[in-house]
Amino acid sequence: SQAGSPPSSAAHPAPRPANRPRGGKSRQRGAERPPLLLQDDRRRLWNKLEQEFPFTPHFVKYGEHWLHFIDEGPPNAETILLVHGNPTWSFFWRSWIGRLKDRYRVVAIDLLGCGFSEKPSDGNYTLAGHAKSVAFLAEELGLENITLGLHDWGGAIGMNFARQNPDLVSRLILTNTAAFQHPQLPKRIGLCRLPGLGPLLVRGLGGFTRAALSMTTAKAGRLPRTVRRGYKLPYSSWADRVAIQAFVEDIPMSASHPSWAELEAVEQGLEQFRDHPALILWGLQDWCFTPQILERWRGLLPNATVQTFEEAGHWLLEDEPDRTAEAVARFLQENPLPAHEAEPTSAGA
Repeated sequence: SQAGSPPSSAAHPAPRPANRPRGGKSRQRGAERPPLLLQDDRRRLWNKLEQEFPFTPHFVKYGEHWLHFIDEGPPNAETILLVHGNPTWSFFWRSWIGRLKDRYRVVAIDLLGCGFSEKPSDGNYTLAGHAKSVAFLAEELGLENITLGLHDWGGAIGMNFARQNPDLVSRLILTNTAAFQHPQLPKRIGLCRLPGLGPLLVRGLGGFTRAALSMTTAKAGRLPRTVRRGYKLPYSSWADRVAIQAFVEDIPMSASHPSWAELEAVEQGLEQFRDHPALILWGLQDWCFTPQILERWRGLLPNATVQTFEEAGHWLLEDEPDRTAEAVARFLQENPLPAHEAEPTSAGA
């Protein structure tokens, strides 16, 4: 990775070189500081989130742009890699990060255009493009024996990464997601794809994020103000919402769509994970990723552990942060990595 270091000043001292332990990659290989303008902007926003999201921000140069990610927990512990969907970001995983980081290394990416990653107007916001960024981060951090945690569009993106790097993935955790063709596009999402009206609603008015805040939970009721602010903060302008709109437009509903073949390949690649340890956590009050999609997963991963939540919606982690984190911890303990794959855990982890 190539990146310029920001100039040294009293207010912004030059960053210390990343520690690179002998015999292995640094956990932040390539994660130089972003330019001062981006760095200051992210710090300003981050200060508003510290109460809800008290994790250290990391950045890595991905081509010409900066990717943001969270990397918490012992660096040599078993790794959980979390991939969000639309219109969320790594903030979605905060309850799991906080509860699992003492024992596991938890990495949560902000996909390009999302969260605190850069949002270029000409970014590659396709299914294939996002999977490449996940593969890039896994390589940069030297991740192996990965437990993939996937939500929403993160399912297709994460399983696209997995099918191309099957030797890196050991276990799967799926929550209200899909990695195959949707039988039908919900009308409220279809509305956001209409020429002219869609960009006005999604990018101009921030309607997709605003709607998600009121339509994705069942049990939690109205989310606390700090949580609502956390979801909205990185998406405050037309330019900031470029990837949100691109996600909506990248849903392939016909063979003529540019991502149709890619999603078909993802679906075909699921067979190789049929016998992998898998945990499926599902909020049943989800109008988009319905119980019908859960049944598809049961057929594709017949040995998976499945736990459903009757009074929870699409943002399951908002409705059931404790119970889902407990289910993940139990699943990982009951499905240990093979002895020759498990990495040593630092003392006290």
